[in-house]
Amino acid sequence: MSETRTKGLTRRALLSRAVAAGALAVTGVGFVAAPDAAWAVQVTAISEHQMATLLQMARDIYPHDRIGDRYYAIAVKSYDTPDSAAMVAEGIAALDAAAQAVGHADYVSMGWEADRVAILRDMQDGAFFQTVRGGLVTGLYNQKEVWPIFGYEGESFSQGGYIDRGFDDIDWL
Repeated sequence: MSETRTKGLTRRALLSRAVAAGALAVTGVGFVAAPDAAWAVQVTAISEHQMATLLQMARDIYPHDRIGDRYYAIAVKSYDTPDSAAMVAEGIAALDAAAQAVGHADYVSMGWEADRVAILRDMQDGAFFQTVRGGLVTGLYNQKEVWPIFGYEGESFSQGGYIDRGFDDIDWL
């Protein structure tokens, strides 16, 4: 039996990730936790479903297999505010409606990344998508814990600058 591969990811791995993302557990009022990891995020202004959807959306916008969900949760936690609640509710409702239009219960329950990305492409010019995408650039990539995953050594000014410290040490070229 041959396995279909999608960008280096086996069908089995893709399905297990989709199930894990869709099976974010609600561990009490206001908590979203991963069933296979030691992290949880508490929500106050948005619902658990909205946070789980934001988390899946973040993974679909900037997919990195080597970055754990907890870093994405940290990146989207900033939308759990009273000021953002209405925008998030409206955006998640639009995502869920688009998913329902193609036969799924909601955005998070869509098993294939390509199906979710198609929905995001249809929304990419909207304010909700652009706000979340823009916030992820700093919310995700400014976390010092993820820098080593990408091979980024951090700022160099405090260590003498790039000329004196690793300007030409690119080993991946």
